[in-house]
Amino acid sequence: MTASIPKYNTHPNSTLSLKKMRNILLLFSLTVLLYSCKDKEDPAPDLTFKNRMKDFVIDISHYAKGLDSNFIIIPQNGIELATKDGDDHGEPDLNYLNAIDGNGQEDLFYGYDLDDVATPSEDNAYLRRLLDISKNSGNTILVTDYVSTPGKMDASYQKNADAGYVSFAADHRDLDHIPSYPTPIHNENSETITHLAQAKNFLYLINPEPFSSKADFINAVTATNYDALIMDLFFKDGTTFSAGEINQLKNKANGGKRLVFSYMSIGEAEDYRYYWQSDWATNPPSWLKSVNPDWPGNFKVEYWNPDWQQIIFGNDDSYLKMILEAGFDGVYLDIIDGFEYFE
Repeated sequence: MTASIPKYNTHPNSTLSLKKMRNILLLFSLTVLLYSCKDKEDPAPDLTFKNRMKDFVIDISHYAKGLDSNFIIIPQNGIELATKDGDDHGEPDLNYLNAIDGNGQEDLFYGYDLDDVATPSEDNAYLRRLLDISKNSGNTILVTDYVSTPGKMDASYQKNADAGYVSFAADHRDLDHIPSYPTPIHNENSETITHLAQAKNFLYLINPEPFSSKADFINAVTATNYDALIMDLFFKDGTTFSAGEINQLKNKANGGKRLVFSYMSIGEAEDYRYYWQSDWATNPPSWLKSVNPDWPGNFKVEYWNPDWQQIIFGNDDSYLKMILEAGFDGVYLDIIDGFEYFE
């Protein structure tokens, strides 16, 4: 016995032919298949790890600004967090953008693939679309290009200025010295800088290894006229810079004052930091993940884990509390793009 195809009436006196019914069923099947394939090719993005990093940065901001309302928060890279869906054409995430004061971005015009080589135009345009979302919300953009040829350094400063960004042409990726070019520095001025939006230039100097002492480091920096300094809380011997020393570093050579920010990695743990425990090499905590192959001694972390977050902020023994107590004007948060590892 064979099953018969039922008749579907659209009017009491009309019935669909068997051929027409088969065509309708075929069309329906193709439509279902089409949408099924589309979903597989273009699935909704999983925002779990981006949102966890957003929450982390926002919580850091609320904690710091609760202790010092003028404290400045600048995440570096991971600019996709500027939008709700992580897309460069997406809607601004004002909850995140209002919690920060600026964005740091490496390799925007030079250094994306190789140092001293122009960043591909497609990558530059993508990053700029996202950076402009943050800039248009009132945040300051700090760009570090890795470029060493004088003509290209000039081009880096000009391109960033044209885009409305504050920039630093780093002639050495180790960020361990003060560039000798250009002289005078780009946009040199004698103004006293009290807000990030006033800064016209900055110095990124987080590796103090070449300096013989803290005094040597302080003397080198105070002989310059940079409006802002990004440095490390710790000197190479592991001791922290004191509030008095940070206050000295705020002096520009021409009599003006600068802002001083402390670097702090929140997306990786570093085995040379004060918080590192010797038994982690053989008995690591569950949130400690694989080593960064590009930076030995740096390890990926589950940055949403409460144990890691307690190391970073929220209590009197935390990394951020040490930065606040040392008198820094703000914090420069690195490895914001740590979400990429988990995605």
